[in-house]
Amino acid sequence: MPFPANLLVGTSSWSSSDWLGSFYPANLKPGQFIEAYARKFPAVEIDSTYYSIPPAHVVASWREKTPPGFIFTAKIPGVITHEKVLKDCQAEFTSFLNNISLLGDRLGPLLLQFPYFNRNAFPSRQPFDKLLKPFLQSLPKEFKFALEIRNKNWISWDFLEMLREHQVAYVLVAQAWMPSIDILAKALDLVTSDFAYVRFIGDRKAIEAKTRRWDKLIEDKTPEMKVWVSELKKITAKGVKTYAFFNNHYAGFSPGSVKQFEDLWEQG
Repeated sequence: MPFPANLLVGTSSWSSSDWLGSFYPANLKPGQFIEAYARKFPAVEIDSTYYSIPPAHVVASWREKTPPGFIFTAKIPGVITHEKVLKDCQAEFTSFLNNISLLGDRLGPLLLQFPYFNRNAFPSRQPFDKLLKPFLQSLPKEFKFALEIRNKNWISWDFLEMLREHQVAYVLVAQAWMPSIDILAKALDLVTSDFAYVRFIGDRKAIEAKTRRWDKLIEDKTPEMKVWVSELKKITAKGVKTYAFFNNHYAGFSPGSVKQFEDLWEQG
């Protein structure tokens, strides 16, 4: 691996059956996917926790099937970020934290991924901030948190300062509707915690118009990736621990995107 020790690169989820034959051995059983995955990559982002709180025995099995040093990051359930939008969600949040904490030393940052809020949801950022501030203040210190917003007009120095005050990482997103990382980095100090968190998402709608099978790269992201390599090298050079995860929707095949990113990092 040419990546520095403080850069952990992996994929968003490990459970794609489309990877059989292209990333996993063709005859591998789903229950064996995470073991095979952990032999190739140092970290993974759990996508399934967005849809429901994982039972304790499932979390324990993830821990048992992975080697020491492997890291799971996890999406906080959508009932908290999308349905209730931080209101009256303490029961779900506590239940999620109790179960996910069974990962022990395998547990990395927890991701608060918010949707794009249209004007019907929030006419501006201020009403969202009113919900977010008390939530950030109440976050338990024994966990690390990262926060993603999809409203580009909400990204400003005061929003980042609010995250910095609570040691919550601002998520850097490669997504069709978000500003380019180099443009943001010129204007703002984007590292708001003692770690950085990066998500390569792409344009879901556009790529699903081209394919519904996620076993090979179908979009060339080289120019964009080069920009990201350049910016992330600046962050990792400062000693900041950085997590970066590729989605299948980014270019068609997230393990292939990781390989391409690795090659560009080496060249760069």
